Amino acid sequence: MKFKHSKRLSAQTELNVTPLMDLAFSLLIIFMISTPLLEQTIPINLPKQDQSAASVRPEIKFQVISINEKGRIYWGKQPVDMVELNSLLGALSSEAEPPPISLRADGSLPYQNVIDVIDAIKRHNLTKLHLDTEVR
Repeated sequence: MKFKHSKRLSAQTELNVTPLMDLAFSLLIIFMISTPLLEQTIPINLPKQDQSAASVRPEIKFQVISINEKGRIYWGKQPVDMVELNSLLGALSSEAEPPPISLRADGSLPYQNVIDVIDAIKRHNLTKLHLDTEVR
């Protein structure tokens, strides 16, 4: 009597890595496309802050006001002057629930330029203000 072993239940000795490579390349492409969108478009040299004092801020929709090293003011990505800034702040303060303001100012700016923008924010009774810094 002869016994034949069936090959149909034998284990596969090779590992198919093609789907894994497809997934890795797909994730790489997604991160390559989305990373530049996350960065700020206005280059600013932010003042430094100690790591221990830096806190993780929750995901909140901020209205960003930036001041570059030449003293130019930006509302989001749009350049504005002080008159336009005051009118935009007035429109923002008339909202029922105005968003917090994130102020990004270059570290080499004279202190008075930053105070002028903060005064404009305070004149419109906008009290939720966040000053951005860079962690050392």
